[in-house]
Amino acid sequence: MGADTFTSYTGFDGVRRIAQGPLQVVALRAKRARDGGATGPVLVFDDQTGRCVDIDTRGTDDEVVARLAALLGLTAAQAAFDEAQEPAGEPRGRGRPKLGVVAREVTLLPRHWAWLSAQPGGASVALRKLVDQARQAHGDTGHRRQAQERAQQFMATIAANLPGYDDATQALLAHDRKRFVELVATWPADVADHATMLAFSDEL
Repeated sequence: MGADTFTSYTGFDGVRRIAQGPLQVVALRAKRARDGGATGPVLVFDDQTGRCVDIDTRGTDDEVVARLAALLGLTAAQAAFDEAQEPAGEPRGRGRPKLGVVAREVTLLPRHWAWLSAQPGGASVALRKLVDQARQAHGDTGHRRQAQERAQQFMATIAANLPGYDDATQALLAHDRKRFVELVATWPADVADHATMLAFSDEL
């Protein structure tokens, strides 16, 4: 998995990983953990950024999903939920395949929108091409920095009080995977595994 391809979320009950996948699925698992008397703080992380996501789990499952749909945009939310519910290996019907497209807000000046709209394929196609060109231009340096930032965010939230945290952070910033893995080996397994995945996904 590339350093900038994460579209999943991960839930933790204390230092125990309880779910990973689309936000709706993880949020409902977090709700059940909270309702069932979780042993530690229940946190949901955006794997793209490593940041903790504030999830309102009050009310029924339908109410939780409805609030997330409003947050993410109804189309993207429903697509992610449908993808999570679809049995593995089930044949898909005719029509447009699921491409993993995520709808998010983009704010631009009028002249930017005018230029994008005039490009072949329209604004969406032009933006995708620009992003791909930028990714190729920056190469591994940009991917590595992004991986370091998201792993650092995750670690600062959940592992700041664990032994060797400062040294592990230094190993992360130095991109010393061997040293990093050695240092986090004393951490709870789920925290260590997730931090390593976020930091070095291109090498796993």
